[in-house]
Amino acid sequence: MRILGIDPGLRSTGFGVVDVDGPRLFYVASGTIKTDNVDAGSLPARLKVIFDGVREVAARYQPQCASVEIVFVNVNPQSTLLLGQARGAAITALVSSNIEVAEYTALQVKKAVVGQGKARKEQVQEMVSRLLGLPVRPSKDAADALALTVCHAHAARSFAAIELATQRARKTQAQYKAGRSY
Repeated sequence: MRILGIDPGLRSTGFGVVDVDGPRLFYVASGTIKTDNVDAGSLPARLKVIFDGVREVAARYQPQCASVEIVFVNVNPQSTLLLGQARGAAITALVSSNIEVAEYTALQVKKAVVGQGKARKEQVQEMVSRLLGLPVRPSKDAADALALTVCHAHAARSFAAIELATQRARKTQAQYKAGRSY
């Protein structure tokens, strides 16, 4: 399975691509989609760069699924709204490419990768480098995106096991309501 991770940002959107084979993870690619060359006052133009960039990454690497960070509420509500729009552009690009999208909070991602939810960016960079066997640390945005792929790889296995157990339970147990079997 190939997973694409997206760390949305209005100035810099990180992406990471990882192949999963059982419990093993293999680095494929990572980088950032930057909107620096677009006028900072032109939000629609910046959102288009993010949308087009995510679509291009999805077309190039052909992931089966994607994971995106859920926006947290900042002290500044305007910043939160802008980040939410960047996130929306990225998710729309993924969905329009027919890619299933999973969402995780920063706390969930840090816990999955570092082992604690309050980890610093440098700790995430270091653990991503170690887990994927990278020779150098990726940029902060790319490391966050790669951390999202690691988080989803671990969570997807758990969700699959739960789904399988639920299917087995449904087949072997009858449910009764008012004397009727369903």
